Amino acid sequence: MTKRVREILSWYESENAGVRSNLARMMNHGKLAGTGKFVILPVDQGFEHGPARSFAINPPAYDPRYHFQLALDAGCNAYAAPLGFIEAGAAEYAGEIPLILKLNNHAVLHDEKDPVSAVTGSVKDALKLGCAAVGFTIYPGSAGEKTMYQELREIGAEAKAHGLALVVWSYPRGSSLSKQGETALDVVAYAAQIAAQLGANIIKVKPPTAAIEQPEAKKAYDAAKVHLEPLSARVKHIIQAAFDGRRIVIFSGGPRESDDQLISDVREIHAGGGFGSIIGRNSFQRPKEQALKLLNTIMDIYKG
Repeated sequence: MTKRVREILSWYESENAGVRSNLARMMNHGKLAGTGKFVILPVDQGFEHGPARSFAINPPAYDPRYHFQLALDAGCNAYAAPLGFIEAGAAEYAGEIPLILKLNNHAVLHDEKDPVSAVTGSVKDALKLGCAAVGFTIYPGSAGEKTMYQELREIGAEAKAHGLALVVWSYPRGSSLSKQGETALDVVAYAAQIAAQLGANIIKVKPPTAAIEQPEAKKAYDAAKVHLEPLSARVKHIIQAAFDGRRIVIFSGGPRESDDQLISDVREIHAGGGFGSIIGRNSFQRPKEQALKLLNTIMDIYKG
């Protein structure tokens, strides 16, 4: 085990040996093994956005096994998906890549302003499938956040008791936030802090913009002279908000964009001290060879 992986594990001294072992399992897998950096393939978009919006652009991606193989060929640290997708390939790919079972999901067929995800999997399912971790989405700012936080605490405690690591998708959303505010720097930093406070071992957030949503937060940012530009400065602030860098924070890839733009964002995330990226649509919506080339470039950036 490398010095860097041991250092990161030392931040989780309150966790049991099983959780720490599964964190190490992910950090020691794939092309970034031993670096403490992450590139994870998440494929929950079929549930979250619908199959055609997710996979029609690259039809082989309708097959759940495609994503297992893509994650393996790319050398990802882990593969994350809802219950059905993981069940469809877990036996065939048993032990080949760490798995993260996404335990809740939200469908856009009822796309309310204050979303509440439905629980779609269990800790028992994750253990049966040999997963290293479970994933759970919260929507800070939603009217249903209290229920989500309680569910997360209960499910997270059960998962950790069985040695599974906890990955939290912390996505601000709700009628009290503007659309711009969902990715505003102060709001994303708040979301990272909430996830850390709720016991997340790995926190997933969106790359923050330079906007500030909350008037009281703007006063604090102005007084402290927090830098809003460039993206690397904003990433540094998000890492600071997650227990001063003592929690793993990874950044989503978002909707499909050009190779140049995505690579530029990744360079900024790396420069700001981000722990890595979790890239779904920008991976599986490209033809496989293009996706592998892109992911290889991204991993080279995180290797430094």
